[in-house]
Amino acid sequence: MAARKGRRRTCETGEPMEAESRDAGSEGPPQVYLPGRGPPLREGEELVMDEEAYVLYHRAQTGAPCLSFDIVRDHLGDNRTELPLTLYLCAGTQAETSQSNRLMILRMHNLHGTKSPSSEDSDDEEEEDEEDEEERKPQLELAMVPHYGGINRVRVSWLGEEPVAGVWSEKGQVEVFALRRLLQVVDDPQAMAVFLRDEQARVKPIFTFAGHMGEGFALDWSSRVPGRLLTGDCQKNIHLWTPSDGGSWHVDQRPFVGHTRSVEDLQWSPTEDTVFASCSADASIRIWDIRAAPGKACMLTTATAHDGDVNVISWSRREPFLLSGGDDGALKVWDLRQFKSGSPVATFKQHVAPVTSVEWHPQDSGVFAASGADNQITQWDLAVERDPEAGDVEADPGLASLPQQLLFVHQGETDLKELHWHPQCPGVLVSTALSGFTVFRTISV
Repeated sequence: MAARKGRRRTCETGEPMEAESRDAGSEGPPQVYLPGRGPPLREGEELVMDEEAYVLYHRAQTGAPCLSFDIVRDHLGDNRTELPLTLYLCAGTQAETSQSNRLMILRMHNLHGTKSPSSEDSDDEEEEDEEDEEERKPQLELAMVPHYGGINRVRVSWLGEEPVAGVWSEKGQVEVFALRRLLQVVDDPQAMAVFLRDEQARVKPIFTFAGHMGEGFALDWSSRVPGRLLTGDCQKNIHLWTPSDGGSWHVDQRPFVGHTRSVEDLQWSPTEDTVFASCSADASIRIWDIRAAPGKACMLTTATAHDGDVNVISWSRREPFLLSGGDDGALKVWDLRQFKSGSPVATFKQHVAPVTSVEWHPQDSGVFAASGADNQITQWDLAVERDPEAGDVEADPGLASLPQQLLFVHQGETDLKELHWHPQCPGVLVSTALSGFTVFRTISV
């Protein structure tokens, strides 16, 4: 990870046991740097990346920052671990003026692994290294279309062979865009030239719903029923979208009633066609069944899930677990078989500011990641317990205060907003922040 700008403290980020920090001008040994649990960065100190803690690490910028993005599933195969990697993202900007915003497809390719530091080489070897460095440069292609208004959230789904993006606009509308052409042109320079010349300015959404009473952030496509969509707004309303013939949608004008403040996030059940979860600024998490009338569809409620706003939730595809993150900085795991009890089965407190994103690992049932407004990305494993004979705590007493299940702390971003695991590249995480996009894989996952 790139060092923070300005004057700062040295901190190698990696597993907490390997995270090191030292004065930029000092000769002393590196020290463990624990965000929120030790001295803050002092003048003359800086964060420095520990490359050995990462298998893969790349950064990219798109001009205006993106508040939200999604990973587009591709046809390059599942369980891809061979480097270099190629991946496709769909993102939306939050530009300074409404007219300057864009919805975009990013193709990031030639993503090689982190290179271990080389020893002293001969001139010939240095020339070879320079050529190798050129060949290993990451590449980025962008296909952008105009979007009036900042984009609050983007979620991608496939309707058969047609990729689409659901887009929540700050202007209070939810739109659906077709992505096939954008995905074609990032793969083909000639098609890109035609697109830029003849098509880009004319791209419009294939469907728009303006029935919400204001803007919102919550949006989720069903993984079980293609085209079925939920959208929630800052006015506490949730609407159900049902696909209809001709590539359109019927949006039920009757909202699901229950929350008393802004609906922050929505998640369809990965195992039941009609069940979904919601979280809200009213501090609650609710479970719903759309077979009931919207006014009676709330089946289960935990009224005080967090101390304050519940910002984000993630429903595990492998276990009956719901993960939540709140303004209180807490991460909570809820067993849906015991949801009526109102008590989580696990609570973790590492973040020292609101949690902005959470997501279960798509393949490893006990692993999840979270990002926070404290500029930390944390990786966790519910199955991990500290080995009392390992001696780590004796070597560094500061580790005793860390949750045993905390695998890794990644830093160096500014104003983190959202993260996603790549569903086809195990262990690869992508995040977006004011400082741009980061693609990385740690030695821990």
